[in-house]
Amino acid sequence: MIKCISYWSMQHGLANTHPIGAALDEAQAAGFEGLELCIAPEGVLSTNSSQGDCEGIRRLIDEKQIVAETLASGMNWGANPTSNDAKVRQQAIQLHADALQRAAWLGCEAMLFVPGVVKSPISPELICYDLAVERAREAVKQLLDVAEKVGVDLCIENVWNGLFYSPLELCDFIDSFGSERLGVYFDVGNLLGYHQHPPQWVEILGKRIRRLHIKDFKESVGSLDGFCYLLEGDVPFEPTMLALRNLGYDKTIVAEMMPWREDLLGKTSRAMDEILAMP
Repeated sequence: MIKCISYWSMQHGLANTHPIGAALDEAQAAGFEGLELCIAPEGVLSTNSSQGDCEGIRRLIDEKQIVAETLASGMNWGANPTSNDAKVRQQAIQLHADALQRAAWLGCEAMLFVPGVVKSPISPELICYDLAVERAREAVKQLLDVAEKVGVDLCIENVWNGLFYSPLELCDFIDSFGSERLGVYFDVGNLLGYHQHPPQWVEILGKRIRRLHIKDFKESVGSLDGFCYLLEGDVPFEPTMLALRNLGYDKTIVAEMMPWREDLLGKTSRAMDEILAMP
Protein backbone atom coordinates (compact mmCIF):
# COMPACT_ATOMS: atom_id res chain seq x y z
CA MET A 1 0.00 0.00 0.00
CA ILE A 2 1.12 3.56 -0.70
CA LYS A 3 1.38 5.68 2.46
CA CYS A 4 -0.30 9.07 1.91
CA ILE A 5 -1.58 12.09 3.81
CA SER A 6 -4.49 14.38 2.96
CA TYR A 7 -3.95 17.99 1.88
CA TRP A 8 -6.64 18.82 4.47
CA SER A 9 -4.19 17.70 7.16
CA MET A 10 -1.91 20.64 6.33
CA GLN A 11 -1.93 23.86 8.38
CA HIS A 12 -4.20 25.80 6.01
CA GLY A 13 -5.49 22.81 4.10
CA LEU A 14 -9.13 23.07 5.17
CA ALA A 15 -9.15 26.70 4.04
CA ASN A 16 -7.69 25.54 0.71
CA THR A 17 -5.01 28.23 0.91
CA HIS A 18 -1.93 26.14 1.72
CA PRO A 19 0.49 26.21 -1.24
CA ILE A 20 0.47 22.81 -2.94
CA GLY A 21 4.25 22.86 -3.38
CA ALA A 22 4.68 23.36 0.37
CA ALA A 23 2.17 20.57 1.09
CA LEU A 24 4.12 18.18 -1.13
CA ASP A 25 7.37 19.08 0.64
CA GLU A 26 5.85 18.71 4.10
CA ALA A 27 4.31 15.35 3.22
CA GLN A 28 7.66 14.01 2.02
CA ALA A 29 9.54 15.45 5.00
CA ALA A 30 7.15 13.64 7.37
CA GLY A 31 7.77 10.31 5.64
CA PHE A 32 4.75 10.02 3.37
CA GLU A 33 5.01 8.60 -0.13
CA GLY A 34 2.03 10.56 -1.40
CA LEU A 35 -0.39 13.45 -0.94
CA GLU A 36 -4.11 13.42 -1.61
CA LEU A 37 -5.10 16.62 -3.39
CA CYS A 38 -8.34 18.37 -2.39
CA ILE A 39 -10.63 20.62 -4.41
CA ALA A 40 -13.11 23.36 -3.47
CA PRO A 41 -15.08 26.09 -5.25
CA GLU A 42 -12.31 28.55 -4.32
CA GLY A 43 -8.66 28.32 -3.30
CA VAL A 44 -5.34 27.02 -4.59
CA LEU A 45 -7.07 24.14 -6.38
CA SER A 46 -10.64 24.91 -7.38
CA THR A 47 -13.36 23.93 -9.80
CA ASN A 48 -12.29 27.00 -11.78
CA SER A 49 -8.60 26.05 -12.04
CA SER A 50 -7.45 26.09 -15.64
CA GLN A 51 -6.01 23.16 -17.52
CA GLY A 52 -2.66 24.93 -17.53
CA ASP A 53 -2.77 25.41 -13.76
CA CYS A 54 -3.61 21.74 -13.21
CA GLU A 55 -0.90 20.54 -15.55
CA GLY A 56 1.55 22.82 -13.74
CA ILE A 57 0.64 21.15 -10.46
CA ARG A 58 1.22 17.74 -12.07
CA ARG A 59 4.66 18.82 -13.27
CA LEU A 60 5.49 19.90 -9.72
CA ILE A 61 4.30 16.54 -8.38
CA ASP A 62 6.41 14.67 -10.91
CA GLU A 63 9.48 16.81 -10.18
CA LYS A 64 9.21 16.03 -6.47
CA GLN A 65 8.67 12.32 -7.25
CA ILE A 66 5.69 11.99 -4.94
CA VAL A 67 2.45 10.07 -5.50
CA ALA A 68 -0.74 12.09 -6.05
CA GLU A 69 -3.32 9.69 -7.48
CA THR A 70 -6.51 10.86 -5.76
CA LEU A 71 -8.62 14.00 -5.46
CA ALA A 72 -10.97 14.59 -2.53
CA SER A 73 -13.99 16.87 -2.40
CA GLY A 74 -15.93 18.17 0.58
CA MET A 75 -18.13 20.37 -1.59
CA ASN A 76 -21.30 18.39 -0.90
CA TRP A 77 -21.50 19.82 2.60
CA GLY A 78 -22.26 23.16 0.95
CA ALA A 79 -24.16 21.78 -2.03
CA ASN A 80 -25.97 18.56 -1.15
CA PRO A 81 -26.77 16.38 -4.21
CA THR A 82 -29.78 14.95 -2.34
CA SER A 83 -31.13 18.36 -1.24
CA ASN A 84 -34.83 19.15 -1.46
CA ASP A 85 -33.80 22.16 -3.54
CA ALA A 86 -33.39 21.15 -7.19
CA LYS A 87 -31.05 24.07 -7.85
CA VAL A 88 -28.72 22.91 -5.07
CA ARG A 89 -28.76 19.37 -6.46
CA GLN A 90 -27.78 20.60 -9.89
CA GLN A 91 -25.08 22.83 -8.40
CA ALA A 92 -23.58 19.80 -6.63
CA ILE A 93 -23.51 17.80 -9.87
CA GLN A 94 -21.94 20.65 -11.81
CA LEU A 95 -19.27 21.26 -9.18
CA HIS A 96 -18.26 17.61 -9.26
CA ALA A 97 -18.38 17.37 -13.02
CA ASP A 98 -15.93 20.29 -13.05
CA ALA A 99 -13.87 18.55 -10.36
CA LEU A 100 -13.66 15.35 -12.41
CA GLN A 101 -12.27 17.30 -15.34
CA ARG A 102 -9.65 18.89 -13.06
CA ALA A 103 -8.81 15.45 -11.67
CA ALA A 104 -8.08 14.28 -15.21
CA TRP A 105 -5.94 17.36 -15.95
CA LEU A 106 -4.05 16.70 -12.70
CA GLY A 107 -3.35 13.13 -13.74
CA CYS A 108 -5.37 11.70 -10.83
CA GLU A 109 -6.87 8.23 -11.12
CA ALA A 110 -9.79 8.58 -8.69
CA MET A 111 -12.03 11.22 -7.11
CA LEU A 112 -13.89 11.01 -3.82
CA PHE A 113 -17.59 11.85 -3.99
CA VAL A 114 -20.04 12.01 -1.08
CA PRO A 115 -23.28 10.89 -2.77
CA GLY A 116 -25.54 12.98 -0.56
CA VAL A 117 -26.77 13.69 2.94
CA VAL A 118 -29.89 12.32 4.66
CA LYS A 119 -29.02 13.45 8.18
CA SER A 120 -25.71 14.58 9.59
CA PRO A 121 -24.20 16.47 12.54
CA ILE A 122 -22.43 18.57 9.89
CA SER A 123 -25.56 19.58 7.93
CA PRO A 124 -28.92 20.82 9.28
CA GLU A 125 -30.96 19.58 6.32
CA LEU A 126 -33.05 16.42 6.79
CA ILE A 127 -33.95 14.44 3.66
CA CYS A 128 -36.40 11.57 3.29
CA TYR A 129 -34.30 8.42 2.83
CA ASP A 130 -35.97 7.06 -0.29
CA LEU A 131 -35.76 10.44 -2.01
CA ALA A 132 -32.12 10.74 -1.02
CA VAL A 133 -31.26 7.39 -2.62
CA GLU A 134 -33.18 8.31 -5.78
CA ARG A 135 -31.40 11.67 -6.00
CA ALA A 136 -28.01 10.14 -5.24
CA ARG A 137 -28.62 7.69 -8.08
CA GLU A 138 -29.34 10.52 -10.50
CA ALA A 139 -26.22 12.42 -9.40
CA VAL A 140 -24.02 9.36 -9.81
CA LYS A 141 -25.57 8.60 -13.19
CA GLN A 142 -24.73 12.06 -14.50
CA LEU A 143 -21.25 12.11 -13.00
CA LEU A 144 -20.43 8.65 -14.33
CA ASP A 145 -20.91 9.99 -17.84
CA VAL A 146 -18.19 12.53 -17.09
CA ALA A 147 -15.96 10.06 -15.24
CA GLU A 148 -16.03 7.65 -18.15
CA LYS A 149 -15.32 10.45 -20.61
CA VAL A 150 -12.28 11.82 -18.73
CA GLY A 151 -10.99 8.46 -17.45
CA VAL A 152 -11.22 9.00 -13.68
CA ASP A 153 -12.79 6.59 -11.16
CA LEU A 154 -15.77 8.02 -9.26
CA CYS A 155 -15.46 6.72 -5.70
CA ILE A 156 -18.39 6.95 -3.27
CA GLU A 157 -17.63 7.58 0.39
CA ASN A 158 -19.88 7.56 3.47
CA VAL A 159 -19.02 10.39 5.87
CA TRP A 160 -21.59 10.39 8.67
CA ASN A 161 -24.10 11.43 6.03
CA GLY A 162 -26.90 9.05 6.99
CA LEU A 163 -26.82 7.12 3.72
CA PHE A 164 -26.04 3.45 3.02
CA TYR A 165 -25.91 2.07 6.55
CA SER A 166 -25.35 -1.47 5.29
CA PRO A 167 -22.52 -2.81 3.11
CA LEU A 168 -25.11 -4.93 1.30
CA GLU A 169 -27.09 -1.82 0.40
CA LEU A 170 -23.94 -0.09 -0.83
CA CYS A 171 -22.96 -3.14 -2.91
CA ASP A 172 -26.38 -3.16 -4.58
CA PHE A 173 -26.17 0.56 -5.32
CA ILE A 174 -22.70 0.29 -6.88
CA ASP A 175 -23.54 -2.83 -8.88
CA SER A 176 -26.75 -1.37 -10.28
CA PHE A 177 -24.77 0.98 -12.54
CA GLY A 178 -22.66 -1.73 -14.16
CA SER A 179 -19.72 0.66 -14.60
CA GLU A 180 -16.06 -0.13 -14.07
CA ARG A 181 -15.54 3.56 -13.29
CA LEU A 182 -17.70 3.44 -10.12
CA GLY A 183 -16.37 2.17 -6.81
CA VAL A 184 -16.10 2.83 -3.09
CA TYR A 185 -13.75 5.18 -1.29
CA PHE A 186 -13.62 3.20 1.94
CA ASP A 187 -12.97 5.17 5.13
CA VAL A 188 -12.17 2.90 8.06
CA GLY A 189 -12.67 5.54 10.75
CA ASN A 190 -15.95 6.88 9.39
CA LEU A 191 -17.66 3.54 10.03
CA LEU A 192 -17.35 3.80 13.78
CA GLY A 193 -20.23 5.60 15.42
CA TYR A 194 -22.66 5.07 12.55
CA HIS A 195 -21.99 1.68 10.99
CA GLN A 196 -20.62 -1.72 11.98
CA HIS A 197 -17.32 -3.61 12.07
CA PRO A 198 -14.85 -2.30 9.41
CA PRO A 199 -13.24 -5.69 8.55
CA GLN A 200 -16.66 -7.10 7.68
CA TRP A 201 -17.34 -4.16 5.36
CA VAL A 202 -14.03 -4.86 3.62
CA GLU A 203 -14.93 -8.50 3.12
CA ILE A 204 -18.42 -7.69 1.78
CA LEU A 205 -17.49 -4.74 -0.43
CA GLY A 206 -14.50 -6.62 -1.82
CA LYS A 207 -13.10 -5.33 -5.10
CA ARG A 208 -15.61 -2.49 -5.10
CA ILE A 209 -13.13 -0.75 -2.77
CA ARG A 210 -11.01 1.42 -5.05
CA ARG A 211 -9.36 3.74 -2.53
CA LEU A 212 -8.80 3.86 1.21
CA HIS A 213 -8.94 6.49 3.95
CA ILE A 214 -7.95 5.93 7.56
CA LYS A 215 -8.60 7.87 10.73
CA ASP A 216 -9.35 6.84 14.31
CA PHE A 217 -12.36 7.35 16.57
CA LYS A 218 -13.26 6.95 20.25
CA GLU A 219 -16.65 5.28 20.48
CA SER A 220 -17.08 6.38 24.11
CA VAL A 221 -17.23 10.00 22.88
CA GLY A 222 -19.68 9.21 20.10
CA SER A 223 -19.67 12.65 18.44
CA LEU A 224 -17.43 14.48 15.99
CA ASP A 225 -15.15 15.16 18.96
CA GLY A 226 -14.39 11.43 19.04
CA PHE A 227 -12.02 11.58 16.08
CA CYS A 228 -8.45 11.31 17.39
CA TYR A 229 -4.86 10.46 16.53
CA LEU A 230 -4.30 7.10 14.87
CA LEU A 231 -3.96 4.17 17.33
CA GLU A 232 -5.56 6.23 20.13
CA GLY A 233 -9.16 5.23 19.34
CA ASP A 234 -11.23 2.10 18.81
CA VAL A 235 -10.70 1.31 15.11
CA PRO A 236 -9.74 -2.38 14.88
CA PHE A 237 -6.76 -1.77 12.61
CA GLU A 238 -5.18 -5.23 12.79
CA PRO A 239 -8.19 -7.24 11.51
CA THR A 240 -9.00 -4.45 9.06
CA MET A 241 -5.51 -4.53 7.58
CA LEU A 242 -5.69 -8.33 7.40
CA ALA A 243 -8.98 -8.10 5.50
CA LEU A 244 -7.47 -5.56 3.10
CA ARG A 245 -4.40 -7.75 2.50
CA ASN A 246 -6.63 -10.77 1.89
CA LEU A 247 -8.49 -8.64 -0.62
CA GLY A 248 -5.23 -7.80 -2.36
CA TYR A 249 -5.60 -4.06 -1.89
CA ASP A 250 -2.29 -2.38 -2.76
CA LYS A 251 -3.19 1.20 -3.72
CA THR A 252 -3.12 4.46 -1.76
CA ILE A 253 -3.94 4.52 1.94
CA VAL A 254 -4.60 8.14 2.89
CA ALA A 255 -4.63 9.40 6.47
CA GLU A 256 -7.36 12.04 6.57
CA MET A 257 -6.51 13.77 9.83
CA MET A 258 -7.83 17.15 10.94
CA PRO A 259 -7.65 19.76 12.23
CA TRP A 260 -3.96 20.55 11.82
CA ARG A 261 -1.69 20.59 14.86
CA GLU A 262 2.06 21.03 14.96
CA ASP A 263 2.66 17.36 15.75
CA LEU A 264 -0.05 15.98 13.46
CA LEU A 265 2.03 14.93 10.44
CA GLY A 266 4.81 13.35 12.49
CA LYS A 267 2.52 11.40 14.81
CA THR A 268 0.36 10.27 11.90
CA SER A 269 3.35 9.10 9.89
CA ARG A 270 4.74 7.04 12.77
CA ALA A 271 1.35 5.51 13.54
CA MET A 272 0.84 4.62 9.88
CA ASP A 273 4.16 2.80 9.87
CA GLU A 274 2.85 0.66 12.74
CA ILE A 275 -0.46 0.07 10.97
CA LEU A 276 1.17 -0.82 7.67
CA ALA A 277 3.46 -3.29 9.47
CA MET A 278 0.46 -5.21 10.84
CA PRO A 279 0.15 -8.69 9.34
